[in-house]
Formats: sequence, structure tokens, C-alpha cells
Amino acid sequence: MQLDTNYDLIADALFNEGAIVLPNFLPAELTQQLFDYVRSLSAQSFKPAGIGRNNDMQLNQQVRNDQTRWLSDKKPIEQSYLTIMDECRLQLNQRLFLGLFDYEAHFAIYAAGSYYQRHLDAFKGRSNRILSTVFYLNPDWQQEYGGELIIYQPDNTEIFRRVSPEFGTMVIFLSERFPHEVLTANRDRYSIAGWFRINQHYD
Repeated sequence: MQLDTNYDLIADALFNEGAIVLPNFLPAELTQQLFDYVRSLSAQSFKPAGIGRNNDMQLNQQVRNDQTRWLSDKKPIEQSYLTIMDECRLQLNQRLFLGLFDYEAHFAIYAAGSYYQRHLDAFKGRSNRILSTVFYLNPDWQQEYGGELIIYQPDNTEIFRRVSPEFGTMVIFLSERFPHEVLTANRDRYSIAGWFRINQHYD
């Protein structure tokens, strides 16, 4: 699917600021299809989200208590999203020479009362995650529903961006640079979290 996406705008923002917030990133019809799809999935197909990776993965509900399910290319609607993000990977590589090798993503459900405390998606020199993405699937989201994404300035507590998880909004930011958190959601909150990665292996 060809998108009317201004990749130059995205690349410039990532180069200059390290992050960008894009409303209406996908056509509304596709965003609605993704929302309907995630709502149709069984609760059993989701798992409690962990912290850390691979051998260091652990569950800690004091830090996060959302549920996740990884996307694959075996379901057409998931494949549609992954194909779009792969095109984004190619376009950003052309403009920023990031050497992005692949993209992984999962659906995330924050049930009412769920949150994710301040964290980094990648630690400098110890991760192959370069860019983090979050795409929101929440029609008619109101401020009182909570669940905002708070992105902090590196190395301090000053807020860099505060993002409401509104339907169709995409956030892209440098994984190693920005600590962030998800504030407590007051009703079910749906998103797709993903990471563009370079081709390096870490245990």
C-alpha cells in the first residue's frame, strides 16, 4: 500500500529532534480494520508483558502490567501493517543511513488500571533497537481516559512530549535517547508498539 507519507518530514524531525508525532498516519479505514481486529482477538492470545529481553526477560507488574501479542506476516491485516512499516524502514534508511535491518511489533492492551513506568527501550551500546514506534488504535479517546505517553528529555525529568493515545496517531523516537512511560489508563487502551532494528545480536 502506498501512503501519502512525507518521509522527508519524518527524517528531518528524527535528525533534528529525535522524535515525531504524526496524526492520521494510516488511512482511517485501515486503522479501523486494525482496531476491529485487535478487539476480535481472544484474551488467551495475549501474554503479560515482561521487562528485559531474551534470557533477562522477567515479569514485574510493579513496572508494567499490560498484555501483548506479537504481529506476524501470517495474518493479512498484520501483514498489511508490517509491509507499511517495512517501506518506512527503507525510506528512512535512504535518508538517514541508519542501517535498519528489520522491524518487529506487538499489539499492546492496557486494560483499565494498567500502566508502564518510566523506562528506555534500548540501552546505549547494548541493544539493536534504533527507532521505537507506537501506533494508537483508540477511537474517540478523551483526556479523562488517561493512558498518555510521556516522553522525557534525556537524563532528566523534564517532559519532552506528552501524547494522547488517539486513533491513528503514530509516534516515532530514538530508542536509546528518550526515557518514557505510559500513564495509567482508565479504560481499555490499544496500540501497536514496534522497533526498527539493526542486524546485531545481543543475549
